[in-house]
Amino acid sequence: MQREAAETLSLEALAHVIADEKLGPAFLDATGIAPADLAARATEAEVLRAVLGFLLQDDRRILDFCRARGYPPEAPAQALASLPGGGDVHWT
Repeated sequence: MQREAAETLSLEALAHVIADEKLGPAFLDATGIAPADLAARATEAEVLRAVLGFLLQDDRRILDFCRARGYPPEAPAQALASLPGGGDVHWT
C-alpha cells in the first residue's frame, strides 16, 4: 500500500474510533493523548500508527471499521506496515 493511501485509511480509522462513544475514550486512555492535542497531532505518523494498532488489538474493531468504510479486513495491517515506523511492529 502506498504511504498516502495508508495515511488516508489511518485518518478514516481515527475518525471512526473517535466517533464511537466507547472506542473514542478507550483509544484516548490507551494512548494517553489528550483530546485537546488530538486534532493538532492527527496527521503525525505516531498517532496514525497508534489508531491502527488500537483497532488491530481486537478482531471486532477491525471488522466493524472495514465494513463501515468498505475496506478488506487486511487493509489496516497493510496500512500500518506502510507508515513510517510501521514495519517495525512485533506481535509477540
